[in-house]
This record gives sequence, C-alpha cells and structure tokens, in this order.
Amino acid sequence: MVQREKAEQRRQTRKARLSARDWADAALAAIREGGGLGAVAVEPLAARLGATKGSFYWHFGNREALIEAALARWLEADTEEIIAAVETEPDPEKRLRRLFSEVTKPAAVDPLEVSLLASADHPQVAAALRQVTERRIGYLTRLFTELGFGEDAARQRGRMAYSFYLGHTQLGHAVPSALPSPEEFPTYLEETMDALLRRG
Repeated sequence: MVQREKAEQRRQTRKARLSARDWADAALAAIREGGGLGAVAVEPLAARLGATKGSFYWHFGNREALIEAALARWLEADTEEIIAAVETEPDPEKRLRRLFSEVTKPAAVDPLEVSLLASADHPQVAAALRQVTERRIGYLTRLFTELGFGEDAARQRGRMAYSFYLGHTQLGHAVPSALPSPEEFPTYLEETMDALLRRG
C-alpha cells in the first residue's frame, strides 16, 4: 500500500513538473515523426510524456489550444532562435551565408516543416505558415537591404532566397538523391549564394 502511494506521488510530481512547453514540444515531435497533425492527440501524447490527460487539461482547454502552442513553439525554435544565432555575426553577407549553411546542410532537412507545409489547408497551420513565411522573408529582405540592395530588389532577393530554401527542403525530404552529395554541397551552396548576391 505504501509503495503504491509513493508511486502515485512520484507520478503526480512528474505530472506537475510538465509545462505547456513540454506538451507543445511533444506535439511537434509527433508531427515530425510522420504523424502529421493527426498525431496531435491527447492520449498518445500523454503516454509519450508519462502523464495523464489531467496534466494536459491543466495547461490546455482543448486540442486546438495545444496545436496553437505547438505552432508558436515552432516559430520560436525554427525561426527566432536561428535568427538570433546568426545575428551574432556583424557582417550581413557572412550572416546570410551562415544562415543558409545552417538551414540547408543535409542533416538540417526537417520533416516537421514538410509535414506542416502539407497541412497548409488547416486554418491554424495556414496562419502559422503565413507568420513564419513573412518573418523569414522579412529577415532575408533586411539582410539584402544591409548589403546595399534597394527596397524592391532586396524584397525580390529575399523571396528568391526563401524559395531556394523551401525547394531544397522539399527535395531533401522527397528525393534526397536529387541534391548534391556531401562533397559537392559546399560548392552548390557557394554558387547559390553568389547568384543571390550578384548585382546587375
């Protein structure tokens, strides 16, 4: 009896320690592992976290609230944190090259991004994709502006750079053999960056 009570206390302590962010990260992991939005279900996520449904309802009113939190976490981790990391480089061209080196290297192809793009008809995902896309293109546009391109040209280069990233990500997921080999990759990336930076 005492052991059962202690086990219950440990479970309650673990449940109490779970944060809304833990649930959001678990939801993103489930989507990333190939389940798509359908994998965002309370019971399987509770099992993954070693928690009960009560822990979920402590943080969220419903599944839609969890999806909203997971998408906000995606924006934070896969956009804002990456931008913050490259912003430590003062030179805008080096910043741009470092950014693309990070997000296009073979190990960086993230099935989560592909899965979310495939769910673009879901209203919450559509809103998050719009927000992430605007933020990323806005940041790229700012880099090209800092590099001396005019407003329109900088915006166009930002869109082109982001289109390159999305195409690279889709290829890396669907047909990885279509991408350059690890040995060819540095030259491929260098030539792409040179084309984006070319004037006239």
